[in-house]
Amino acid sequence: MLRTLVFAIALALCATGAWADVYSDCQAKDPDRSIRGCTQIIERGNRESKSYRAISYLNRGNAYVKKGKIDHAIADYNKAIKLNPKDAVAYNSRGVAYQKKGALDYAIADIDKAIAIDPNEARYYSNRGAAYAKKGKIDRAIADYNKSITLNRNDAAAYYNRGLAYNKKGDKDQAIADFRRALEINPSDQSTRDILKGLGVTP
Repeated sequence: MLRTLVFAIALALCATGAWADVYSDCQAKDPDRSIRGCTQIIERGNRESKSYRAISYLNRGNAYVKKGKIDHAIADYNKAIKLNPKDAVAYNSRGVAYQKKGALDYAIADIDKAIAIDPNEARYYSNRGAAYAKKGKIDRAIADYNKSITLNRNDAAAYYNRGLAYNKKGDKDQAIADFRRALEINPSDQSTRDILKGLGVTP
């Protein structure tokens, strides 16, 4: 988040006119707009700094994930990491993309690297926990969700996913407690309400 803010401020200071729009496009939430803007920056090659190009590859990779083009995303994350090997966000993003492909060992390896660079980012542990859960390593998953929750006690998704893990282990009471906490944080989440009803609990 801080890197994105710094990028935005720097671009606002150095860009004018049409190029200001290009830089803004690269950070857009709309994936097509983001891909278009980031591609224009990337195509400038060495006329752009390595850091700008790395962030542009990262942003474009994120946009490709939104469009379901996971292989395209991984290719962009590879380039972002090559330009900036210390970028925890890029390793985490590539790990999540690998997870979507079902390449769970690659996903865990990448998120391990993200955690080694930035051990205080809650979402990295939550994402690795999700990969462990998919591998059937439920205790490892729960350990990661515990760490994620320790770092961020207001992450409804971490409580929800830990609840799923406990439920899979047969620990219904702990699962219900986690689902209830997730619903306290995000009262509008229908999936949490549905799973509580399925467990015989009134949300």
